[in-house]
Amino acid sequence: MPPFLAYDDKNPGISSRVPLVLVHGHPFDRTMWHPQLAEFAAGRRVIAPDLRGYGASPVTPGTVPLARHAQDITGLLDHLGVDTCVLAGLSMGGQIVMECAARSGDRIRGLVLADTFPAAETPEGVRSRNAMADRLLAEGMRGYADEVLEKMVAPYADPEVKAHVHRMMTATSPQGAAAALRGRAERPDYRDLLARLPVPALVVVGADDTYTPVADAEAMHAALPDSALHVVEGAAHLPNLERPREFNRVLGEFLARLDG
Repeated sequence: MPPFLAYDDKNPGISSRVPLVLVHGHPFDRTMWHPQLAEFAAGRRVIAPDLRGYGASPVTPGTVPLARHAQDITGLLDHLGVDTCVLAGLSMGGQIVMECAARSGDRIRGLVLADTFPAAETPEGVRSRNAMADRLLAEGMRGYADEVLEKMVAPYADPEVKAHVHRMMTATSPQGAAAALRGRAERPDYRDLLARLPVPALVVVGADDTYTPVADAEAMHAALPDSALHVVEGAAHLPNLERPREFNRVLGEFLARLDG
């Protein structure tokens, strides 16, 4: 039976290093990981799925909770025969990675938490996410994409990076994005999970990120038993695209530790 999610699976024959699984954020797709696929697939297996409702994966209207996304990723890893891996997620992807750790932690050798935060949604946040879901269904993605582009990436970001990010957002299904927003509004609090995490973690954040500011990353770093924190200067919410060389260097050092 084929997997539910569309995905890239680079170098599946390499078994000497721990596989890397990359989980994108909202409202993007797996192409947001192109710099990391290009860097790391030369020497290890790298898997990058499109989440349910995004990219080339099927859309489920209504509400898609983070648990459903985590089940999809677990199902994909089962299909691909991946017993252990490093799970890396950015923003909503980081919260999905935390949900995966809560559900199948024995499979995970390490976590990468980029520009994300573990707390449950506030009542105001629940209202805001549901209102945005209604708006996307009514208006489509373009107006939203125009508004948030220079928060997703810094105003001074490379024009090609800006164009890529804008393309991803406008190509996303409004139904898929709305369903994920409604599900994300219902997420649990992962802070206790992080405090008990038995594997190493890497926390990365853009210095100019206003969605998940540096203070959120510092709090996660303080809570995690075994973690490293790296703040990427000259980046906002997508440092893997805005400053790929620096992001890749830090991620590569973390992976080398786990390979050892």
